[in-house]
Amino acid sequence: MYLTIRSVWLVALGVVAIMVAPRITTVLVWTGSSLLLTAVDALLAPSPRTAALTRGLPGPVRLGETTTADLTVRNPGRRTLRLQVRDAWPPSAQATGERSEMVVPAGQQRRTRTRLSPTRRGDALADLVTLRSRGPLGLAGRQASRRCPGRIRVLPSFHSRRHLPSRMARLREMDGRSAVLVRGAGTEFDSLRSYVIGDDVRSIDWRSTARRGDVVVRTWRPERDRRVLIVIDTGRMSAAKLGDEPRLDAQIEACLLLSALAARAGDRVDVIALDDRIRAQVRGQAGPSLLPGLADALAPLEAALTETDWTLLASTVHRVLSQRALVVVLTGLDGAGTDAAMLGALGSLAREHVILVASAHDPELARMRADRTDTGAVYSAAAAERDLVALDALRALLRRGGVEVVEAEASALAPALADAYLALKSAGRL
Repeated sequence: MYLTIRSVWLVALGVVAIMVAPRITTVLVWTGSSLLLTAVDALLAPSPRTAALTRGLPGPVRLGETTTADLTVRNPGRRTLRLQVRDAWPPSAQATGERSEMVVPAGQQRRTRTRLSPTRRGDALADLVTLRSRGPLGLAGRQASRRCPGRIRVLPSFHSRRHLPSRMARLREMDGRSAVLVRGAGTEFDSLRSYVIGDDVRSIDWRSTARRGDVVVRTWRPERDRRVLIVIDTGRMSAAKLGDEPRLDAQIEACLLLSALAARAGDRVDVIALDDRIRAQVRGQAGPSLLPGLADALAPLEAALTETDWTLLASTVHRVLSQRALVVVLTGLDGAGTDAAMLGALGSLAREHVILVASAHDPELARMRADRTDTGAVYSAAAAERDLVALDALRALLRRGGVEVVEAEASALAPALADAYLALKSAGRL
């Protein structure tokens, strides 16, 4: 049961009656009459529980875009329903127009539409639908909260896709369609040409040189159908806030851009997300289904407040890959918490594969390092300086173990990783 503003006005009219006849009997009579009318009106209101609810939900929506969700109310009874409807969604869905009023005659249905602008990726789950059925006098009514399940998948925004055309142009140049072919070991043979100063002597074709009587070198084009395995660390380091978003969001953006670029380069892309267990994996997909499959699998990922199991990561890579490949590990580098297990796992993998570690660094460290305004700030600056020194040492250890390291701010990590991939491809290391 609920009360309307009319019931308040009815009670307020009793003040006038009491002023005219200031007696206790007047108060009791007016109060009793008001309560009786309100109760009768609530009893005469049709039950909102008889209404049948169905949802019409859109498909997946990207973070930052707007969509609409429909709610249909059908009246199977014999009495007209005068309803106030509230279609509740979580705060992150940024729902507007979720409250509405409708009159549903017997045997008919009405539809209300809620506009959603999600601010968080993952699954936006519909909450309870609250129905208020008003009585004939409009003093009170019946209220019921009904479950009408609904889910909208909110995909990553993928803002970094704007960098894809420029990287594709560079890939075409490397592929020999817009510029001279690259040279280097580990690429596919394309043709022969005369030696020029600066060519790698290892590319000289001695048999052709002997036949022609002139020094001839082989030219190569980047290999296709290579394996690229992207591992997203969803452990505690991925939960760190970099600006307004966690590091994990920057890692997902970088994964999507690199996957799109590598797929268009003809490479086979697999993606695994893990911390102390495997959280998601996309394997064996290619062509137009790759990016939608990735976005759908990575959308509900959340960083876990647990240490990453680097032994699990190494064993998973060994299980998935049977030949030399590029393994990209998207994680966070923390000099203060240097993990010997991470160094050992990546070092062992680097003996069999090309390992590339990509990390979004925390700009707060640089700000703390530069702030010397008071005693507390000086201590914070010293701690930041120590952490940065430890980070330099960690990078050196990784590179000494044969691991490539890419670091950038969260917004620049995706293009920086794509550039590193193209550099490895142009150097013939893939």
